[in-house]
Amino acid sequence: MVGDRRPCTAYCHVMRIQDSLLSPVYVAQAAYVIARTARLPEALGPRCGTHGQGAQLRLLILGDSSGAGVGVAHQDQALIGQMLQHLVPSAEVAWQVIARSGATTAQARRMLHEAGVFDVAVLALGVNDVLRQTSARRFAMRQRSLIDALRSQHGVQHILVSAVPPLGEFTSFPQPLRGYLGRRATVLDAGLQAVCAQCRAVHVPFDLDPDPRWLAHDGLHPGPALYAEWGKRMAGLALARLS
Repeated sequence: MVGDRRPCTAYCHVMRIQDSLLSPVYVAQAAYVIARTARLPEALGPRCGTHGQGAQLRLLILGDSSGAGVGVAHQDQALIGQMLQHLVPSAEVAWQVIARSGATTAQARRMLHEAGVFDVAVLALGVNDVLRQTSARRFAMRQRSLIDALRSQHGVQHILVSAVPPLGEFTSFPQPLRGYLGRRATVLDAGLQAVCAQCRAVHVPFDLDPDPRWLAHDGLHPGPALYAEWGKRMAGLALARLS
């Protein structure tokens, strides 16, 4: 669920590091990752629609490249498509995807001007906050502001928040850069869990075994298997909260 489809926008922010002794190593390794990583496009297909029959459910996907379906060819294979497979037998789902490669939490908050009113929102954010060196305090504040805006301005009753992925387990990042990013991701996700508990949102952990089969061929973004599992989990949580 990592980063940006452009050559340097997200990964270059890895170079903004605090430790001056280790920074040359991180910079060199970040440059290496940029040079060898395939740049994948966002998934094709519509970003809004209505599907199914039954009780009405208004669903928003708000996020970064993973919300936009980078790693698969079409939105049918992406998070929204996989959620719909499990939702439409039980509900008429009016859905919208607002997601962009490289988006941080702050940028997602600004992207909400495109949003209407929803019952359920799924958030897929955090990786780019790690890469851009967002502090844990600022990340938590921005997540809280985003959740508050979803409730007060967009009527969202149920918010499902995807965990910050454990970047320390992504072997496409070399060491010691991988360890550094993993520690940063862990700290930000701990703050995210606290925000979710305070704001009555559901934190959905990333608890899958580190296995390349879950990822796209770039080794960074979700592949079809991960989108399928993620969509199934999110759909189940959405239905449980609406029943």
